[in-house]
Amino acid sequence: MRTFLIAREFIDQVSNIRTRRALEDALADACARIGLRYFAVSHHVDFSVHSTALRIHNYPGHWAEWYDEHRLGVSDPIHRASQMIANGFTWDEVPRLIAMTASDHALLERSRKMGFGNGVTVPAHVPGERRGSCTFVSAAGEQLPPDALIWAQTVGLFAFQAARRIFSPRLNTRWPRISDRQRDCILLAGRGVRNAEIAVALGIGQQTVLEHLREARARHGVRSRTELVVNLLASGSLCLDDLTRRDD
Repeated sequence: MRTFLIAREFIDQVSNIRTRRALEDALADACARIGLRYFAVSHHVDFSVHSTALRIHNYPGHWAEWYDEHRLGVSDPIHRASQMIANGFTWDEVPRLIAMTASDHALLERSRKMGFGNGVTVPAHVPGERRGSCTFVSAAGEQLPPDALIWAQTVGLFAFQAARRIFSPRLNTRWPRISDRQRDCILLAGRGVRNAEIAVALGIGQQTVLEHLREARARHGVRSRTELVVNLLASGSLCLDDLTRRDD
């Protein structure tokens, strides 16, 4: 019951978090209360190239420096394993999820020597964005707390979303509203459908299609259909699946 209470309190707290420092403090407090030492909320990228990508952690500085120096953000076996499963997993499960290489085993062994115990990782993949995850780790020589996986599954996803708000200003953007009919026209235009075909598909005149698209572009302050589609994807008015799915 205590595990769920800590998760519940973190969720209540994180909904109001707007700064990186506040999120770090909230995660450190939640980890300490459950009996975990480290946390990392991160995109899976080479941080020597993508220095502004999402990453919040309290790992030892010497580990982070060595990790970035060897450009392990993409090849990390924990990150690779998270692409093979939808739910959280413990690090003991990684050899079952991916084919481990000698370098993978060496990396995990080095992590143990540098103070890391067992860990639990929760995949956090948002379509159209870089893959990511949230990880919690015990101190060397300590076991994962009871119910750590269930706790991490809940806390990790809320932490990742909070980090997205902090690192992605567009998530806080107030996007212009469009009508349902404008959205229908933009959706079909995004699929490469011509104006005349859009008009037939929606049962409206071709001039009306042009007016809907023109008005939507004006509201978003863009000049092209491509920019309009990108804005609607960013705002959540369209999904990638909408653009690739055909109804015929």
